[in-house]
Amino acid sequence: MYDLETRNRAISLMRDGVPNRLVAAQLGVPRGTVGWWRSEDRRRRGEEFVRPTDCPICTGRDYDRQAYSYLLGLYLGDGHIVSRRKQHHLSVFCGDVWPGLIDAAEAAMRTVMPLPRTSRRQRPGCTEVKSYTQHWTCLFPQHGPGKKHERLIALEGWQQDIVDAYPWDFLRGLIHSDGCRITNWTTRVVGGVRKRYEYPRYVFANKSDDIRQLYCATLTKVGVEWTTMARGSEPFNISVARRASVALMDTHIGPKY
Repeated sequence: MYDLETRNRAISLMRDGVPNRLVAAQLGVPRGTVGWWRSEDRRRRGEEFVRPTDCPICTGRDYDRQAYSYLLGLYLGDGHIVSRRKQHHLSVFCGDVWPGLIDAAEAAMRTVMPLPRTSRRQRPGCTEVKSYTQHWTCLFPQHGPGKKHERLIALEGWQQDIVDAYPWDFLRGLIHSDGCRITNWTTRVVGGVRKRYEYPRYVFANKSDDIRQLYCATLTKVGVEWTTMARGSEPFNISVARRASVALMDTHIGPKY
């Protein structure tokens, strides 16, 4: 569809280091076509393309461990990694009723690894926040086939060190994904009059025994008392309802936003 002169001009620009999007804009050619020309030029020259990465594991660079602790909680709750063929990305699903959480998820991805492209995809009732690089499997070795609650989920030593250093960020990520702050109520007879009392409670629900154990162990480390709420015969729900513990959670986490 394009003459040889246009193609050669595009290749010349790309060899000079001009990004695909700028070449496409300058020549009026679709970016996908420019990318194809680049890959064909590399193939003919026998040039092996190595995609640049700022993966902390592969490059040894320092990174924001506090942001990672939060992102780890999000990943264990509502995240997964798609890794097939040449497509790799981390996805975290955030409810549309809490737009602040959508921004926080994307900010955490960009903070931990700034180089990969991020995007948002609208889903029914939620937004999928995505970051495109195969190196998320380096940072989340819990990735594997099957559902999380059907396989072992255990933190590596370096991950546990980060959670120990930033436990509230890890708990915030878990609450922002699979938890909530709700208001319960009950009635009590006082002086012959039945009165209604309301009290806040944090609830976390996850089918994975391992993920619930990580959540509960971290709560205990920061001094939060918790109990298990059985749903039927399965202990999927973890409750924090004691006043002092709720106040502590409010100080560090608070309601979703």
